[in-house]
Amino acid sequence: MDNRPIGFFDSGLGGLTCIPNLMKTFPKERIIYFGDTARTPYGSKATSTIKSFSMQIADFLVRNNVKMIVIACNTVSATCLEELQERFPDVPVVGIIRPAAETIVRSCSTMNKIGIIGTKVTIQSGAYKEQIHSLNDEMDIYETPCPAFVPLIEEGIIQNDIMDLTIKYYMDDFILENRLDTIVLGCTHYPLIRSNIKRIYPSLRIINPSEEIIHSIEKILREKDMLAGDFEFENVFYASDLSENFVNMIERIFHEEDIKVKFKNLELEAVEEKK
Repeated sequence: MDNRPIGFFDSGLGGLTCIPNLMKTFPKERIIYFGDTARTPYGSKATSTIKSFSMQIADFLVRNNVKMIVIACNTVSATCLEELQERFPDVPVVGIIRPAAETIVRSCSTMNKIGIIGTKVTIQSGAYKEQIHSLNDEMDIYETPCPAFVPLIEEGIIQNDIMDLTIKYYMDDFILENRLDTIVLGCTHYPLIRSNIKRIYPSLRIINPSEEIIHSIEKILREKDMLAGDFEFENVFYASDLSENFVNMIERIFHEEDIKVKFKNLELEAVEEKK
C-alpha cells in the first residue's frame, strides 16, 4: 500500500484527457498534475528544449514525493522517456507510447492499415513505428504530423468549421492514399477532437492512447504493491499559465465526467529560484 500521489505532466491541457479514466479505475488514488501551458506547444520545439523542460517538471514532481511519474504527453514520451527513467531510478516513469503500441498489436492484424497522427517531433522520432514493430514487424504503419491541431485545441477552437477544415487538410489525402482503416491519436490533445474525426470519417477505427496508458499504470501499481488505501492527499493541479482559454477547456474536459478540478498557477522558474 502506498498513499503517495501519482504525478502527471504534459506540455499543456492534453494530459488531462488521461485523468477521468484513472479516477474511474482507481478512485482512491490521488494526483499531482502539471501542465506547462506557458510554454506549450512542445511538438514544434527542439529536442534539447523539450528535454530541459521535462527534467525541470519531473524534478518538481519528485520533490513533491510522487510514487510514479506518468508522462501524459506523446512528444515527451518520444524524446525523453529513457533519460527520465535514468534520472529517477527509484520512481517508476511511464510513457504513453508503449501502452498504445501494445494495444495496436493486440487488437489489429497485419491486414489493417494503421495511421499515426501526432506533433512534428513525435512523428519525426518514429517512436510509434519503432514500438509497434518491436512487437510485430509486419504491422502496416503510416505516419503524418498535424502541427496546427494543438494550438487550435488550446485556443478552444474545436466545434467549428475551422477545426473541421484543418482536420480534412491534414487527413483527407493521408487516409485516401494509404487506404487507412485505423487512426491512432498520437497526442493527448487529440481526444478533444475525436468526435470531429469520427464525424468526418465515420468508418475509421480510432485508438486513443490516453485510455490505454491506464493499463500500464495499473500493472505497476499492482506489481509494486503501490495501490492507495486511503485519502491522505487532495488532488492538486498546476499550470504554468492560467489563461482564460485554458480555464474554459478544463471545464470542457471534465464537464461530462462530473469531476471538479481547480488549478493553481505555478511558475517553475520561481520555484527553482527559491530552492
